Parts: sequence; structure tokens; C-alpha cells
Amino acid sequence: MLTPFTAAPGIDVLPTVARLPGLGQLVVNAFVLHGEEPVLVDAGVVAERDDFVDALRSVIDPADLRWLWLTHTDFDHIGAIAVLLAENPHLRVLTSFGGVGIMGLFNPLPMDRVHLINPGETLVLPDRTLTAVRPPAFDNPITVGFHDDRTDTLFSSDCFGALLAEIPEDAADLSEAELHAGQVLWSTIDSSWLHKADPAILARDLDGIRAIEPSLVCSSHLPPAPGRLLDLFLGSVAAVPTADPFVGPDQAALEQMLAAMAPVSA
Repeated sequence: MLTPFTAAPGIDVLPTVARLPGLGQLVVNAFVLHGEEPVLVDAGVVAERDDFVDALRSVIDPADLRWLWLTHTDFDHIGAIAVLLAENPHLRVLTSFGGVGIMGLFNPLPMDRVHLINPGETLVLPDRTLTAVRPPAFDNPITVGFHDDRTDTLFSSDCFGALLAEIPEDAADLSEAELHAGQVLWSTIDSSWLHKADPAILARDLDGIRAIEPSLVCSSHLPPAPGRLLDLFLGSVAAVPTADPFVGPDQAALEQMLAAMAPVSA
């Protein structure tokens, strides 16, 4: 994991990075929203569960958390859920009916610790309102992001992620060309169904996100970004249907990689 940092007042970022040979680096973010009822957005990578919990402890006592917003159930978002639920009897998981079903296949959520929420619905907390949002691009059909009115931040889950050469703490430190190329590449991998999307429906979804006009965009797979970059991000998603589809390495390429990693005989 990378060192946690503050993206904006009241928002801490817990980042880790995945290095994908030949493609670049992909950041994997979770977020802590501080307030009267603190919210954790996603729970880290399964393989780095212990490191994630240590990083979380550096920004908040996990016992103080009241909500865990599970944007979706992929293995880079659910790592520490069981640990946190066991340690904190007051913690509740915000997810959808589908999210509960998928978790039930391998690590069931206690049903009395779940709060179901669907796109368009709101959770009203003492000091903020969270409005559930379906991002225009996703790799998991149960994906639900949200807008936080206290910080005016859009949490977009995997949407707007990018494969990058380097990972800064602020997406504004990257060039627009690098952001666009990295986002289009990522979306062709993570949301390949966009190649078959109806342009009119996609445009409508993009306009819905544009209308939020957030001050900050927090994606699971991009450094936090000022809201002024949202039009660029929406343009990247809009470009995916006509972009070249991603084709991964085949068996011959795998064998070449394995040969290259084999130890050299003395």
C-alpha cells in the first residue's frame, strides 16, 4: 500500500497500487469520510487485508466507523469487511440487494448489519446526505457510487479509472492527454460492454453525471480529481464505444513471459 493522504478536508485516501506489465499502473483507492457518523468507502484488496487495516488505523479508529459503503463486490473492494464487522458491532454495510447476494456466495454479510440502497435513493446522516448514483461505466452490475453533499464529492467506483505511468496524489498533476488515454484503455478492459452500448443511452447517462457538478471526483482507480476535470472524464467514457477493443496476451505470449522469468542455468 501507498501512504494514506488527505484529498480534501474530511476525506482521507487509502491507496494501493497494482503494476500491470505492459499496461501501466492502476491505483486502488478506499476512502474515509470523517464526520459525526464516519463512512468508509470500500474495504481494500483481499490480498492486502492486514496492511489495509493498518493504513485505516493511521487515519481513524475503526471502532469509530458507522458505515461502510460497498460500491461493489470485486476482490479489490472487499478485503477487510469481515475483520471490520467483527471488530466494530456498530458498523453497517451500505450495498444493494445484488451485493448481499454476491457476498453470500463466499463471505455472507450479517443481514442485521446491512442497509440496502439503490441508485437515486439517499442516506441522511446527521451532518450530510449521501445520494446513491449509478456510474456510467462499471465492471460489476451491482455497482453503486454516491454524491456526498457535505464535501460536494462524487464517489464513482471504478468509473473514470486510468492506467498510468506514475500515480500522483492529484489527477490534475497529469496531462489531459495522459488522463484521456489511460481512462480509455482502462474502460476498454474494465467496461468492455461499452463497445456495444447504445450511444443515446450512454449520452443520457453521461449528462446525468455532468449535472451533479461535483467539486471533487474520487474514483477507485484514479487519484482524486478536481471537479473541473469531469467533462474530460466524461469525454473519455464517451470515446470507448469506438476505441480499439482490448485484447489480452494469448498462450504464446504467456509462454514467452514465463521463459523470460525462468532462472538462467549456471
